Amino acid sequence: MFLLKGFFSKIIRTGTLTLIGPRGDSHVVGSGEPFVSIRITNAATARHILLNADMAIGEAFMDGSLIVEQGDIYGFLDLCFANLGWGYGHWARYARAIVRRIARPVIQYNPIGKARENVAHHYDLSDALYELFLDANRQYSCAYFMTPDDTLEAAQAQKMRHIAAKLLLKPNQRVLDIGSGWGGLALHVAQTEGVDVTGITLSTEQHGYAQHRADAAGVSDRVRFLLQDYREATGQYDRIVSVGMFEHVGIDHYRTYFARIRDLLTDDGVALVHTIGSASGPGAGSSWLNRYIFPGGYSPAMSEIVPHIESAGLYITDIEVLRLHYAETLKAWRRRFDEKRHIAAKLYDERFCRMWEFYLAACEAAFRHAGLVVFQIQLSKRVDAVPMTRDYITDWERRGSAR
Repeated sequence: MFLLKGFFSKIIRTGTLTLIGPRGDSHVVGSGEPFVSIRITNAATARHILLNADMAIGEAFMDGSLIVEQGDIYGFLDLCFANLGWGYGHWARYARAIVRRIARPVIQYNPIGKARENVAHHYDLSDALYELFLDANRQYSCAYFMTPDDTLEAAQAQKMRHIAAKLLLKPNQRVLDIGSGWGGLALHVAQTEGVDVTGITLSTEQHGYAQHRADAAGVSDRVRFLLQDYREATGQYDRIVSVGMFEHVGIDHYRTYFARIRDLLTDDGVALVHTIGSASGPGAGSSWLNRYIFPGGYSPAMSEIVPHIESAGLYITDIEVLRLHYAETLKAWRRRFDEKRHIAAKLYDERFCRMWEFYLAACEAAFRHAGLVVFQIQLSKRVDAVPMTRDYITDWERRGSAR
């Protein structure tokens, strides 16, 4: 535990962390509020944390060999991330770059078959699980908070309206939704803007649920969902939208992704890509998240995205960076999951619940302190495809809110 105390003493400056060892010995690092206390139940866990903290802390919490005795897992992770801050992105960047170059051919290799496996790992979990913490539309991506007091439902509705505004939707336009999830956005724009939508997903669970919703709403003549990879899509679309899917493309496939958007988009069309990104530069991502939550997932820096947009011959007509919106979204999801944790334990088990708690808590802390943001990138083939100023976005949202 002496070595583990030294490890955390290099991290914790503001706030107090008490480490309790397997023999009951106590060690304190840092000073002042907040106060967090964790217990390490065996020496092997301490050694694993010293060797590979990114993987070991999450696994130890899942297995019950790291127990938070004062505070909760979010409080512990928030304390660590707040002290590491953006500095973590700088001092670790070179090390992560080396890891990325070595591991990228394997981790980011994402042909269609592998993409289906990666999607199934996360998105084909029980429908009942996602009902525990998502909003009624099952929007599993960053919401748009006009104020910190917005409900999750309000913020997700505002997100869909914000996206519709940037797409400049008109009745009867053909829209392609790449990574359509449970169909909430596709159904929303079809019903509010009178457009025809084709949604594509690799998740069998999401596909079945979304198509059932379209049938039940009586809009299946204007909204359809296909179990299809973006590389298999055909046709021409006036508008293309992709929300929360680009993180799963794989960095070595970015050129193909944007080339497909170019080929599928009409000459006067508009596309919008909404993705988690890194404001602190390229990185290697979390090994724990990659193993347990999002295999093959990656949050790119803007510098890793733009060259491929340029090579596809597309204009970037607008970029917006949503900063703390996803932190607030994850906070809402985390609290809802906690309230219904007992149901999740019946669906799976305690280890799964601890895994999910760690996932939501770690991501929220990262969005608050570690440079994770959301990029909304608007694209077109023509420089005059959208108005010259951004006023049209606000005007559209005001009209939508009035409706």
